Amino acid sequence: MKQKIPKFKNENSERQFWGRNDSTDFVDWKKGKRIVPARLRPSVKTISVRLPEMMVEELKLLANKKDVPYQSLLKMFLSERIEAELEHSTL
Repeated sequence: MKQKIPKFKNENSERQFWGRNDSTDFVDWKKGKRIVPARLRPSVKTISVRLPEMMVEELKLLANKKDVPYQSLLKMFLSERIEAELEHSTL
């Protein structure tokens, strides 16, 4: 008999639970079926950032050259920088 999966308060508590527990204690994977999930997107949070007008205009120019929306380009820049900073801080 498999153990019952507990209810979680939030995504973080669920992540911690699965980090400490083996899923085979809760799920009979032999009964599992392969599926193709719908187009899943990561959860997002809207924030407000005040930038100098010139910076926004330059960002829009760069985005136009790359044929992407400027907000998407900004997310790409942030993502690359965050990854670089995290790699640098783990040395």
